[in-house]
Amino acid sequence: MKLISNLLLLASAALLAQAAYAQDDSLAKGEYLTRAANCVACHTVSGGEPFAGGVEFKLPFGSLFSPNITPDTQTGIGAWTDDEFVSALQTGVGRDGKHYYPAFPYTSYSKMSRDDILAIKGYLDSLEPVEQAPRENQIGFPFNQRWGMVFWNLLFLNDELFQADSQRSAEWNRGKYLVEGPGHCGECHTPRNLFQAVSSDRSLAGNLLQGWNAYNISADPVHGIGAWPTDVLAGYLKDGAAPGLGLSSGPMAEVVENSLRHLTDADRQAIAVFLKGSAPRSEGVPRPQQVTLAEPGSGNALGNKLFAEACASCHRWDGTGNQSQTAMLLGLKTVNDPAASNLLGILLSGHGAADAPVDRLMPSFGTIYNDQELAALSSFMLQRFGESDAQVSVPAVAKRRTESLH
Repeated sequence: MKLISNLLLLASAALLAQAAYAQDDSLAKGEYLTRAANCVACHTVSGGEPFAGGVEFKLPFGSLFSPNITPDTQTGIGAWTDDEFVSALQTGVGRDGKHYYPAFPYTSYSKMSRDDILAIKGYLDSLEPVEQAPRENQIGFPFNQRWGMVFWNLLFLNDELFQADSQRSAEWNRGKYLVEGPGHCGECHTPRNLFQAVSSDRSLAGNLLQGWNAYNISADPVHGIGAWPTDVLAGYLKDGAAPGLGLSSGPMAEVVENSLRHLTDADRQAIAVFLKGSAPRSEGVPRPQQVTLAEPGSGNALGNKLFAEACASCHRWDGTGNQSQTAMLLGLKTVNDPAASNLLGILLSGHGAADAPVDRLMPSFGTIYNDQELAALSSFMLQRFGESDAQVSVPAVAKRRTESLH
């Protein structure tokens, strides 16, 4: 009898250990998918508790604020059932029939499987609850009538789950799933129509988002990433830098920091393979192709002076970068955008996370230079390193400064 009892105890211990391993695997999967979906960026205010909500999204019809998705039962999702959570991500309809606006990318999450969505919920449920009531949206009539989303969904929501293409490789299909599902890349990089739905016939063609230009990432070689080597593109997703091709800034830098760099090398490679095989879209800001540099000292005098004082030591007069290739300006869309959207954003707010290597950091010049000086400096850089010969106005800088403060 003692032998049988011991065997039963061992079997019970093995089952408990197996369940614990399964739970660990499930939480690890949930954490990974939560990273892939970049949930923390949209649900965490600067300096606030992770996933507690409150991030503002400025839209043409007002401001939306992200909800608390910690497991607090009163102000978060702690009391949500599995079905309610799945419904929110796949159909945009959450608890008590509440309809969400498409600023929440359920139009992409709808491609995700129930198992993947519940893995995310399992991970969120494992976190420390944070009691933080959601902020009220600031939307005027008639856009504050959520029932109207019923008709929006009928017109624009494709809630079919992801289906693999048997004619494509497993790697391409994995990349497509990550881009169009949890990664929801098209939500930022695709233009939207009058009703704020992504334009499916212009997928990945680029879009202006809260003052930042989310560039064309289709396979077009001039306007998109078609000319990027696949391994370089995969490296950019990890490091946020591809010298002479692209440098992540603004919201894209946050995506790299919070999401993409945490993916496996295989998944980043799969994303790159899919993007390189996507439909080319010949629109948006092109990469400069053949820039002829003038002699140092030419161009507008004020811009020339400021570049000499603040920029040349790192970026060099020929734009090839000093000490680090990440300071390379030649070949970047940033210096070829006539609106200077991202260039002004970087000049005003700086670049690089606090823990980034020193050769990846750039200070903010927003408190050092006034609008006239920044207009002169950005105009000088566009004319010297780009092909648009653009002139940035003082009012344009003032507008961009206001956007960066909010």
